[in-house]
Amino acid sequence: MKDEMRFPERINEMIRGKEYKTEDIGMSDAKILVFDDSVLKIEKINKANDETVQLMRWLEGKLPTPKVLCYEQDSEYQYLLMSRIKGKMSCDDEYMSKPEVLVKRLAEAIKMLWSIDVSDCPRIRDLDTELKEARYNVENGLVDVDNCEPSTFGESGFKDPEDLLTWLENNKPNYEPVFSHGDLCLPNIFIEGDKVSGLIDLGAGGIGDKWRDIALCYRSLRWNSEGAYGGKVYPDVRSQMLFEELGIEPDMDKIRYFILLDELF
Repeated sequence: MKDEMRFPERINEMIRGKEYKTEDIGMSDAKILVFDDSVLKIEKINKANDETVQLMRWLEGKLPTPKVLCYEQDSEYQYLLMSRIKGKMSCDDEYMSKPEVLVKRLAEAIKMLWSIDVSDCPRIRDLDTELKEARYNVENGLVDVDNCEPSTFGESGFKDPEDLLTWLENNKPNYEPVFSHGDLCLPNIFIEGDKVSGLIDLGAGGIGDKWRDIALCYRSLRWNSEGAYGGKVYPDVRSQMLFEELGIEPDMDKIRYFILLDELF
């Protein structure tokens, strides 16, 4: 390990001498160190991280998610050491080049989430909770409009984040609760061989609306197939295939709603 990096003693005992690489995929400000058999996530102290760890422990045996190996904090940072999920991100070229295989696995991941009994789930992520957090982000200038879709704001969209938030608060869809991952984009779904090997990044997970995961998975599939990341286009990937594999009709109004809601996070 690098001399300038300091960790709580329990964490240090578990990673001392191990080689690692840093991971920078995603929008998080966290520092990620990836070891052969584990992953260390380092973030500024935040109560939400405590809730995420509690949720991860609750999910053990219910979903193929990382296992909490150690969770410590000092005066400034929280350190989550967890097991490393095997396989490749579902946005890897190996799977993007095989759309039938890819979409089957994405639908499998969504159905896994739906199958969980949420009666004792320790975290609620319903619309009222999400909209309250969205309002905090808007009122504190935390919305990065540069990372939003071009059509969200401007002449053909909403005037500003406050305008969008008002619309979201006034147009809430009916609630369809399931266990929701909360950020079900392709980099958070891992595949190994012919099965889903794991789901990572549960920071927004909990009891939430069925269509949030569908919407964000649909958007991620579209962005990845259109070359938004890395520039490679996959013309054989059709976003509609996701609904066909799930055996449902797309509710595009709800999909649009949850994609717009995500713009405020």
